[in-house]
Parts: sequence; structure tokens; C-alpha cells
Amino acid sequence: MLNKTLQEIVAFPVEFVWGAATSAYQIEGACAEEGRTPSVWDTFCLRKGAIQNNDSADVACDHYHRFREDVQLMRKLTLPAYRFSVAWPRIILDDSGRVNEAGLNFYDALVDELLAADVQPWITLFHWDLPQYVEDQGGWLNPRCVQWFAAYTQVVVQRLSDRVRHWITLNEPQCFLHFGHGLCTHAPGNELSLSEQLTAAHHVLLAHGRATSIIRETAKSTPRIGWATVGHTMSPASTDDLDIEAARVATMSVNKSNLWNNTWYSDPVFLGHYPEEGLKAYGAAAPQWDSRDMEIISTPLDFLGLNIYTATPVRATGNCEWQEAAIPLGAARTTLEWTVREECLYWGPRFHAERYSVPIVITENGMSNTDWVNLDGRVKDPQRIDYLHRHLLALHRCILDGIDIQGYFQWSLMDNFEWAEGFRRRFGLIHVDFESGKRTLKDSAYWYQQVIQTNGQSLS
Repeated sequence: MLNKTLQEIVAFPVEFVWGAATSAYQIEGACAEEGRTPSVWDTFCLRKGAIQNNDSADVACDHYHRFREDVQLMRKLTLPAYRFSVAWPRIILDDSGRVNEAGLNFYDALVDELLAADVQPWITLFHWDLPQYVEDQGGWLNPRCVQWFAAYTQVVVQRLSDRVRHWITLNEPQCFLHFGHGLCTHAPGNELSLSEQLTAAHHVLLAHGRATSIIRETAKSTPRIGWATVGHTMSPASTDDLDIEAARVATMSVNKSNLWNNTWYSDPVFLGHYPEEGLKAYGAAAPQWDSRDMEIISTPLDFLGLNIYTATPVRATGNCEWQEAAIPLGAARTTLEWTVREECLYWGPRFHAERYSVPIVITENGMSNTDWVNLDGRVKDPQRIDYLHRHLLALHRCILDGIDIQGYFQWSLMDNFEWAEGFRRRFGLIHVDFESGKRTLKDSAYWYQQVIQTNGQSLS
């Protein structure tokens, strides 16, 4: 380290937040305990063949019963922040707003345990587990879901905001809308028309805006509020300015056939209107809305959360057009077949920050790997260490170039139920034996501990 120049020494901002993330449905289990009502994912898991190996999250990591053990592992890692979601079906039991005290007590205890371990809680209010009773009445197609989500938000904020300052309204609307209501590969598995999907998306945006206002107006401690979207990233195939501009245009483009894009969601939130390109692309399928809707949706946020795992390289073809560049033969890939392209954590945050002029938090980044406990008791995952190392260096470069990036949350704290993939994919810093529940810190966990403790200088 002493022989390195100042430019070679990696140092993140003093107030930079290091963390790891999970979601309720993927780790909690206890799906039918202490009053919890079914979610769309509980129902979806009952469909034969919907989940690999017909797995379900009935037990998952059993975090509901083992959360104290899990928090102690966070303490051991000196994890400064933990992003987790609250399960809506565990809090509100029906559309009348009946509150489940046992569910609130669980999150009460979890928050207290985190604070006692010097871990700051970052709460996500919705991470895909829509209550089945909401879905039975039309789900996100029903405009009443905006009020239902607002009522749920009010209950959680009233209970936890004396100790919780960091709030994320919704996680990855692109995913739960595109995969759950378009491709039917995720819950609730509805095959909606494009027009219906866009109507559902509009209600999601309104729910986000209403929740933001409720947090801002009623939180007992000064809140910091954001939302977490898929940071769908296209990267330039070269350093040529034309390719860079092509990547920027491609990252912010709208595909007329589906909802998989960035701007249809974040333009209304940060700019107060749908993107013109999207309105032209979707045409008559676009939802009906008025200025009051946009006032609600664009309620000010403190940060934009981006979940970024990879990038697709593109090159300019002239006249502001672009095309995807070929992926090299034998390119590095994770077990989900996502290419390892660390530049995603440079160009993704940069393009979003330039468009929206808002602080960025990387709310998810990580890799699916094949990890197991070795004969010596260790879980050796050098690929994950290299993946994280590459991506954090790219993120640091983005910071050096002036982008206001305020935090990074590794996905995931522990191996978990990976949605339609079941338990085949392991993203965790902590290995979970899903038969016994035993937790084992992976080599990457100890590596990340050093990154945290040195505020990134160990990356040098």
C-alpha cells in the first residue's frame, strides 16, 4: 500500500454506506404462522412446475425463527447496514385493514436486534409478495391497490419509524410486472395484454408516490426515502464517444413490446412525466392519467436505488441508432448465465445520475454461484470475490468521476429461495444448508468484511 500513488489507493467517501440485502419471502419462512395470510408467491408455488424442483419458501432460511442468529452474523461481519423487506401479508390480513400484531412484533424485534448490533435497518416496503387477497380483487389492475398499499405503509411507518430512517417503497417494478404479468414466469403468473400491464404499472407508480408522501409526512424520525429499480444497463463497446452516446440512448430507450426499461418508471418519479419515446412506442396501450397523478408519482425522493448485475455492450450504427455488440466467445458467466461485465457499475449509475440528477444507492449487486461446504468446513467462492472486486472498482471509478453514489448493498446476505429458480441458485455471502438450516460464512463474507473495515482501501 505504501508504494502506491494516491490515485491507486481506493477510498470511498467517508459517509459511504456498506450493506447487504435480502427480501422477506426469500428468507423468512413461517408462511402460515402467527396470522400471516398467503401471498401471490405462496399460491404460485403450488402450481406444478412453476418453480424448479417444485420448491417452495414455506421454510426457506427460517429467518423468522433464527433472525437473532442472523443478526449476530451481521455483527461478526461488522455490517453497517442491512436492507430487508417487510412482508405485507404478515402485517395486513385483509382488505378491511385488519392489522396482525404478531407480524409487527416480529419486525419490532428484528429492528431492535439490528440496532443493538450497530446495524442500520433499511426497510423495503414491497418486494414482490403481494397479499393473495389483493390479487383476488384484481391485484395491481385494481386502482384500490393504491389505497391498500398506503394503509399498509401507514401501519409500518407508525410502528417502526421511531428507529428506522431509511425507506425504500418498492423493489424492481420491472420484474414483478414484466415477469409476473407479461411472461408469466413469476407470481402471480397472469398473462395480461400490454395495455393491462401498463395500467398495472401506473397503479404501482401511484402506490409508490402515496407511500412516499406518507413516510415523509408521518415518520417519527427524519426519513431518507428512495425506491429500487432494475438498473437495466447498456455499456459502450468501445471508448469512442459515439459508442458512449449510443449506450446512453440504449439504456434509456423503451421497447414497444414490453415493460422492460428504465425510463417508463423513473421519468415519472423524477421528471414528472412519462417519456415521450415511451408514449409513442406504446401508443393506444398507454394508460390514462392526469396532472394530479403525476404530482403524486413525482413526490420528491432522496435517492434512486439501482439493482445492477450485468450490462449489454452496444455500438453506434449512425443517426443515433445502436445495436448490441457480440459477446466474446467463452465470456465469463454466472450460473444464471449473466455475463460478468463489471462496467455495469460504472455506466449504469452514471447514465441514471446524468438523467435524473439524484444521488444513487446500489441496492443490489452480486452473483449466482455454485457454492458448497468443503471437507475442511470452509465455503470457498473465489469467483464471487473476483466478481465483487471488479464491480466495486468500477463503482469507485464512477465516484471519482463525480457521480454521487452513497451506498452499496451486496445481494445477498445469505443463500435463499431464488424465486422461480427455487434453491438451485446461491447468491449469499453466507451459505445456508436448507435441510439443517446451518449457516456458514463463505470466504467472500470475510473478504467483504475487510472491504467494509477499510472503507474500500483493501480493494487497492
